[in-house]
Amino acid sequence: MVSNFATAETVELGPPHAPKEESLKAFSEIEHELKKTLLHMKHTYLKHEPEYFAPVQSLSDADLTSFKSSDLEQVRVGVSAYGLHLFGKLRIPAMPDSGPAYIHFRAFVGGDGHQEPGVAKLHSIHTEDREEPDGGRKYRAIFTKDDPLEWFDT
Repeated sequence: MVSNFATAETVELGPPHAPKEESLKAFSEIEHELKKTLLHMKHTYLKHEPEYFAPVQSLSDADLTSFKSSDLEQVRVGVSAYGLHLFGKLRIPAMPDSGPAYIHFRAFVGGDGHQEPGVAKLHSIHTEDREEPDGGRKYRAIFTKDDPLEWFDT
């Protein structure tokens, strides 16, 4: 059976680069939903797994979502039969640049066969659940400047 889902194995992401006009347009189309989803995730994870958002717990909701298009520092784009897959590294301006201060998001811009061709939709905000060498787990949704922007599904 052939999968209809884009994966890291089926879509090659281009190299990381500064956002260009099309990426900034896509960001503007998802910005409201991105902020709404980020706040929902923060409040949900604070109840169940606060480590995901630990670096930004002290920020107000307004400060956490104070980003705008000029804070989109890096993107990677992949093309599939379905459309464009846009991955973005977005700086949270209220956070010091020296530590965790970035979210990674994924958006999709559908092709001609979609209900709204050419309109970006938020796919997800990256959360990482990684097993540590000591057997413990590390949870995070806030990344550093040095964390690479890689393919993710969640």
